[in-house]
Amino acid sequence: MGDSGLRADAELNRQRILAAARELFASEGTEVSMRQIALRAGVGEPTLRRRFPSKSALLAETFQDRVAAYADLAETALDDPDPWHGFATFVERMAGMQLADRGFAEVLTMSFPASLRFAKERRRGYEAIQRVIGRAQQAGRLRDDFVAEDLIMLLMAHAGVVAAGGDQAGRFSARLLAYLLHAARASAEAEPLPVPPSPAEAYGALLRLRRANAPGPAALRDQGRAPRRRTIGEEAH
Repeated sequence: MGDSGLRADAELNRQRILAAARELFASEGTEVSMRQIALRAGVGEPTLRRRFPSKSALLAETFQDRVAAYADLAETALDDPDPWHGFATFVERMAGMQLADRGFAEVLTMSFPASLRFAKERRRGYEAIQRVIGRAQQAGRLRDDFVAEDLIMLLMAHAGVVAAGGDQAGRFSARLLAYLLHAARASAEAEPLPVPPSPAEAYGALLRLRRANAPGPAALRDQGRAPRRRTIGEEAH
């Protein structure tokens, strides 16, 4: 087999690995092991690690298009002539992405130093979200004490619905979002909210939730190679 044949085989393996990773991360979350991904892709673990030497590298490539889509959603919300509708639609679509892909919300709190595109897209999304929130507040439609970290709590609550809802997860999701968006609306009768969590506290709560839902020892063996977690807005500071 010539060089072109070797390159074609390598690219085919790479695509198989990425397809398997997307499928497993979406259904099981990011705690699945590299061994599980190799098995699903039909390649040996050494082959997987030649293409992606760390789980961090695999996660970054698997999710970079998803994170770009998340940033696009936030910027699209800014184009909505109705600031509240733009905010609410963004929240609903974020939840829809989480409903379809369990790993999506998790990677928003991870750091991928080697992936400049990933970091750039996440920063673009965070900056747009801050503007979406501010725009809805200035229009008097979103309560003034709503902060970006409240979105992390929303995703945490929604994660419970996704995990427990089974075939009815979509219906539970819609009901939960209706409650949460109603609570977020500005109202003269609204009671002040308790002090919001800091970015680090919100991140810590999300990490504890992930640990509570971790599948077991097989996945834990890869955690030493997993990327560092950080808050959604850490890169913006």
